[in-house]
Amino acid sequence: MTIVPMRDLKNTVEIERLCAEGGPVFVTKNGYGRLVVMDIEYYEKTMGNIYEAGLVNDGLSDLENGRTIDGDSVKSRIKGNYGL
Repeated sequence: MTIVPMRDLKNTVEIERLCAEGGPVFVTKNGYGRLVVMDIEYYEKTMGNIYEAGLVNDGLSDLENGRTIDGDSVKSRIKGNYGL
């Protein structure tokens, strides 16, 4: 984890390098966390992981609450509806 004071944001080349090499850079103001700066690829990967985790949680919730259909029932419905 990289932590830099707000005044160091002026050195954009260095901040960009830190983000590309080590992930998010945490920016402090008066000693307190204020901002997080990250590379766009890291951001997109993180957001994709969060989205996928949400889908998994939705599926687990469906399973726990009985909102699923077993594979044989699905095959039978498809055969009946489409003659496959």
